[in-house]
Amino acid sequence: MRTYRELFRTPQFGPLFAVGAAQVAASTMSGLALATLVYAATASPLLAAVSMFGSSLAQVIGAALLMSAADRLPPRAATTGLSLVFALATAVLAVPGLPLPAAFAIILVQGVVAAVGGGVRYGLLNEVLPKDGYLLGRSVLNMSTGLTQIGGFACGGLLVAAVSARGALLVAAALYLVGAAVARFGLARRPPRATGRPTPAETWRINAVLWSSGPRRRTYLALWVPNGLVVGCESLFVPYAPAHAGLLFACAALGMLVGDTVAGRFVSGRSWRGRLATPLQLLLAVPYLLFAVRPALPVASALAALASVGFAASLLYQERLMELTPDEFTGQALGLHSSGMLTLQGVAAALAGSLAQWTSPASAMTAVAVASLAVTLALSAAGRRAAGATGSLPRPSARGAAGAG
Repeated sequence: MRTYRELFRTPQFGPLFAVGAAQVAASTMSGLALATLVYAATASPLLAAVSMFGSSLAQVIGAALLMSAADRLPPRAATTGLSLVFALATAVLAVPGLPLPAAFAIILVQGVVAAVGGGVRYGLLNEVLPKDGYLLGRSVLNMSTGLTQIGGFACGGLLVAAVSARGALLVAAALYLVGAAVARFGLARRPPRATGRPTPAETWRINAVLWSSGPRRRTYLALWVPNGLVVGCESLFVPYAPAHAGLLFACAALGMLVGDTVAGRFVSGRSWRGRLATPLQLLLAVPYLLFAVRPALPVASALAALASVGFAASLLYQERLMELTPDEFTGQALGLHSSGMLTLQGVAAALAGSLAQWTSPASAMTAVAVASLAVTLALSAAGRRAAGATGSLPRPSARGAAGAG
């Protein structure tokens, strides 16, 4: 599958695409609005960053305890129910006078629920599309995320300025309700991909199987750590440019859109895609090194857009992950990727916010970008050593790789 026409002619892809777009728009608007509220109330870069990305940090709880539900719940019912939970939580965040601890408790619940939602959604994508269509399908979803984030940050910034941050939160809650309606009436009923009860013990068992393979471990780390650290840079856009953070976020989303379009549609050849993964992750971090000189808004916007092109590396690593994962574990494997990535984003946001408290937003961005570069280079070197050590051995199949240690 190589064309967008083929992709959108695939049954069920259209509704899944629409649900994802509604959820991304809602989370974008609500994140910006909440960070604006918290920063206005506290003047704390750390609390503003955690309020925007704290739900990502909480995803580790869902990944550790609930992720087996991703393959054991009916996809349509799970997607609908999760959207309704997010709508309710976002509406509560808009209540005037809500204490800050209560707001962060709601953010925690959203993160735990979102961990399962990522596994359900991406597992369903892998089920709806043929094997050769996953990369294109995921790239289109990522492109949609970029476009929707551009619109979401722009509209969110306008709503915050013209109405209020709480008004933007209520609009976000309404968008979650739209996503729930599309899921309920647009997606077909499907049985769960796996049988059995979704328990913490089962979640731990399958996570242990997924983590037991050296190639999968390196792939997961490449999906989680460099990208997450760069999101830590982005989490400081509000304190870096309080009046123009929406523009910086929109430019970053535009860069991600460009990268995903090129990687998903125009980069063909498995070996070529493999060679591009590391350079793209290096591109993620290098532009943020220039924030050390505190560039003006136009230059900062261009640097954010250029850096975000590198997020396309995630597509290439996801394709590698699917090659190494048995079919019955795809929902949990992709959910573990999604929740781990978002958890690291939350950790990086907290780390960057803490550094900014003691130094400045620009200095913290530079330091976190250096850490991202170091991790990318270390993982690339480890992959080359492993390839050199096993280069003469035949490559295991995805099913056979499940127990490789």
